[in-house]
Amino acid sequence: MQSTIVIINLFGAVALLLFGLAQVKDGVTRAFGTRLKTGLARGTSSSLRSFVSGLVATIALQSSTATALTLASFAERGMVRPRMAQIVLLGANVGTAVTAWLVATGIEWLSPLLILIGLVMLRGASPARKGGGTAMIGVGLMLLSLHLLGLATEPMRQSPALAAFIGLLDDAWPVALILSAVLAFVSSSSLAVVVLILSLASTGNVSAGLVIVLILGANLGGAIPPVVATLSAPAAARRITLGNLVTRGIGCAIALPLAGPVADAVQALPLSPEKLPVDAHLAFNILLALVVFPFSAQVSRLAARLVPDDPQRDDGPRFLDQDALDNPVMALANATREVLGVGDTIERMLIRTENAFKRNDIAPLADIAGLESRVDHLHQDVKLYLSELGRTGLDAENARRSIAIIDYAINLEHIGDIIEKGIAEQVRKKIAHGLKFSDDGFDELQVLLSLTVDNLRTAQTIFQTGDLALARQLMEIKVEVRRLEKRSAEKHLERLRDGRLESLQTSSLHLDMLRDLKRINAHIVSVAHPILDDSGALIESRLRLAEPGA
Repeated sequence: MQSTIVIINLFGAVALLLFGLAQVKDGVTRAFGTRLKTGLARGTSSSLRSFVSGLVATIALQSSTATALTLASFAERGMVRPRMAQIVLLGANVGTAVTAWLVATGIEWLSPLLILIGLVMLRGASPARKGGGTAMIGVGLMLLSLHLLGLATEPMRQSPALAAFIGLLDDAWPVALILSAVLAFVSSSSLAVVVLILSLASTGNVSAGLVIVLILGANLGGAIPPVVATLSAPAAARRITLGNLVTRGIGCAIALPLAGPVADAVQALPLSPEKLPVDAHLAFNILLALVVFPFSAQVSRLAARLVPDDPQRDDGPRFLDQDALDNPVMALANATREVLGVGDTIERMLIRTENAFKRNDIAPLADIAGLESRVDHLHQDVKLYLSELGRTGLDAENARRSIAIIDYAINLEHIGDIIEKGIAEQVRKKIAHGLKFSDDGFDELQVLLSLTVDNLRTAQTIFQTGDLALARQLMEIKVEVRRLEKRSAEKHLERLRDGRLESLQTSSLHLDMLRDLKRINAHIVSVAHPILDDSGALIESRLRLAEPGA
């Protein structure tokens, strides 16, 4: 009976740890999700920034799996180069190890205070504050689970059964590694398994060599969930997660035979045996990053060989199921998914144009015409699909949703036209004629381009969720875009008056790009109109009423 209670307490503590991790991830995503994704997408311009981006994002999300899946979605859209993606995941691996090390610093006593602060923050009105409160509660629960794990393993210190089991594992390190990897895979969290190993190590029954082997298994198992999650994803996404698994697998294969000598060396150092799991976890991932960093390009090429290119797919719609037209709710959901795909295609067009502009390279513009053609066709398919749905008769709510979907699809189609015939063509002229913007002008356009990409991502979220707070935020950003466009135009004219040669040569291009970016943002912001209108937050006219007698 006593052993049953111990096992229940142990599993309950592990479950609480996993729940706390999920709360942190959910809270941080709600509070800072857009900023984290934007930072992760922008932070891949250099090797060092890529590594730091992965480390910071993983510490914030408490999950290297979440970082890997986000990065895989970016790779699928062509937003991240394969080599940089592998470096980001090296940083994510270190981020997980840093999190485990921080959790094990003996600050469990802060748990009640963090939960209390989180509950207070949950009473806030803003989504960011509520998300921060959820994350704070999650951290408090994680620390509480660490305390409970210590209590649960206390009776195991003198357990003959545990000693015998650990003895069996100590005589079969490959089996121990596989067992630890399976636990990390099943729990989808290498951090949870590392904390569990930390608790077992505190009993004093686990040898230093076995601790290192179990940590290696946790690292290997933690790389498997992203691979499984991307099995049905495009090849570009699968290559990212598989490359990380191959890297960790090779690292574990090299480190396993060295676990014994390393354990002997560690015991001679003035280190705490109870903290050996987190120290070994951190050391392994830092060494792996240092060794693999120079070979990241080779890793990405190996992943490309292991995962062949996707077969050419038809550019037709993927979600517009004709059989669903008898069910308006399902049909509208299908149309929403299809239009979100159109938005993703528009994002690819913007990203490629931005890359061509930043790198002064015409190559990223090669796919713009094909992507715009796809947008046109899908836009027409969605309109036809919803027009067929309308013939069956819709209630008022579904009719409004149908109109909102069509309006957003039309606006995306207009954005595609502006990108292809406007901005992309202007960037192409700049590169073809060897023109150069002034440093100030280049920075102004770059800021507006990046803001436009961010606004589109926010619009995609609003279209999918109908979030009123995000809709208000997007409307406020429209004012910021208008201010940036006006200020850039004024500064450009000042540079013209000063006779700056670069500004004289690129004057029409600069002003045309400003105009087109402003138009694109106006189309993007339109997604917020129906949501704000339904809430009564919009007025019919922006004109001030004339005063009586005026």
